Amino acid sequence: MVRRYRPEPVPADAVARIVDAARRAPSAGFSQGQSFVVLTEPDARRRLAQLCDEGAYVARGFAPWLSSAPVHVVLCTRPAAYLERYAAADKAGRAPGGRDTWTVPWWYVDAGAALEALLLAAVAEGLAAGFQAIHAPDAVRDLLAIPADVEPLGVVTVGHPAPDRPSGSLRRGRRPWDETVFAGRWGVPLERPPSDRPS
Repeated sequence: MVRRYRPEPVPADAVARIVDAARRAPSAGFSQGQSFVVLTEPDARRRLAQLCDEGAYVARGFAPWLSSAPVHVVLCTRPAAYLERYAAADKAGRAPGGRDTWTVPWWYVDAGAALEALLLAAVAEGLAAGFQAIHAPDAVRDLLAIPADVEPLGVVTVGHPAPDRPSGSLRRGRRPWDETVFAGRWGVPLERPPSDRPS
C-alpha cells in the first residue's frame, strides 16, 4: 500500500486497463455486483479526501495522501445484484433469502476480489496503489451521485509512488507461516516454499 504520490498524471489508457481488470474479477453466481467511480479531476479528489478525513491523517504528521493521488477509484458494491441473481431460475432454491439471511455476504467477498485485482493491475502498469475505507458513505454517495442501493466501500488511490513514511502497523510483522498455512487440517503446517525457508 502506497500513501504518497508524485504529481504527474496517470495515462487514461492505463487507468482504463486497471479498472477493467477489477471489473473482470470473479463474482458469486457471476452476479457482477461491483462498480467503480473514477476521479481524476483535482477538485473532485480534494472533496473526496475531505470526506475521508484526510485532515486527521495529516494532523498525525503524514503528508496528504488522497488529495495527492492523481487517480481515485471508488469501489462500490450492490448487494441487490446478488439477491436478484440467486432468485433467477438457474439458481432456484439456492438463495438463502433476504440480505440479512446470507451466512456469507458474497458482495463484500467479491468486492475484495475486485480490489485485489485492481491493486495488482496498478502494479502491473508500473504504478502504485493504496486503499482507504469510506466512513461517510452517505456523503460520498451524494458527492458522486451513487444510487441509494449501491454501497461505496473504499477509495483506491493510484499513481506514481513518492518517498513515503511506512505505516506503524508494519512494525507488527507478518504472522509466521506455521500459524497461518496448514496442510490437510488445522495445526499441521504446510511445507514452506524454498524461497521462504530460513537459511
